[in-house]
Amino acid sequence: MTLPQTVAPATLHDYEQVARGRLDGAVWDFIEGGAESERTVAANRRAYGRVSLRPRVLVDVSVCDTGTELLGARLRTPVGIAPTAYHQLVHPDGEVGTARGAAAAGALFVVSIYASRTVEDIAAAAGGPLWMQLYWLRRREALAALISRAAAAGCRAIVLTVDAPRLGRRHRDARNGFALGPGIRAANLDPALTAAAHVPGAGRSALATHAVEAVDPSVTWADLAWLRERSDLPLVLKGILTGEDAALAVAHGADALIVSNHGGRQLDGAPASLDALAEVVAAVGGACPVLLDGGVRGGTDAFAALALGARAVLLGRPVLWGLAAGGAAGVAGVLDLATEELAHTMALTGRPDLASVDASAVVLRTEAR
Repeated sequence: MTLPQTVAPATLHDYEQVARGRLDGAVWDFIEGGAESERTVAANRRAYGRVSLRPRVLVDVSVCDTGTELLGARLRTPVGIAPTAYHQLVHPDGEVGTARGAAAAGALFVVSIYASRTVEDIAAAAGGPLWMQLYWLRRREALAALISRAAAAGCRAIVLTVDAPRLGRRHRDARNGFALGPGIRAANLDPALTAAAHVPGAGRSALATHAVEAVDPSVTWADLAWLRERSDLPLVLKGILTGEDAALAVAHGADALIVSNHGGRQLDGAPASLDALAEVVAAVGGACPVLLDGGVRGGTDAFAALALGARAVLLGRPVLWGLAAGGAAGVAGVLDLATEELAHTMALTGRPDLASVDASAVVLRTEAR
């Protein structure tokens, strides 16, 4: 896939600039904004600036293999797509375009419960593995129905986001009175369930109002058994930031974990995902794969996370930049560019495959206080 000739991105931030010029200001704030003062958004990026690489030389790097396996699926790249809502906000093709871009790049796509295209349409466009992300809805029958649909469509895992018993205080959205327009909806849910997300109000986010109505904040570890009873698909928990919760996740049979602070959109002051990674990996002790999202803006960032124990990394905002910039080709371009940067970093550090990208490849400096 190729982007329009007017676009010649050299970095993911080039896609960001194109996307910013094309999107409505309130939509841009919805995508880019974080919780409260956005300290955690900034911390996610700062963390990668504290990583130094330790290159090894005189290693045969004529071929650098970025291929990996995750929950039984073979991938051409460990750089995948994190779940983000309402892709039709940035491009008419929405998640169908995203799926086509992921397929072209050989990457994993985690589909949001708030996708603006149906899981069946997304799956029909996908040429690679799809996982389905869920929030725990108060209406469990709606949750159960979506789990069944995801499995029937060919999704290979269920991803439960566990860090959002209520929506983070996103001041940009509140100031904008952000609400979904009539042409955008959560295509996989009953419209009545998400009606509040379409009702604007001065000084408040309609999505926050919807979350209070729809999401069950009483869920505990014990409720995971209910999910297990309704699906044989692997269960991935997204939003783990501590060793204590990582150990509990393993004890409750999680098949994979995603170290994530929700892109800084939930608890402001939570640690950078990269800073929490080593603690989670240590607590898991190899019992299941650990993934990471949050602040990854290129292949060198991905290399750092992989060296510190992540099996794969997921991109959120950059994928939406790519989609806005060029539809499916833009998504593929973002993923391909990050993967090419990863392979380049592997070559210059003397690491010809992902198995050789280990803790000896990096130094993570402590941030000065």
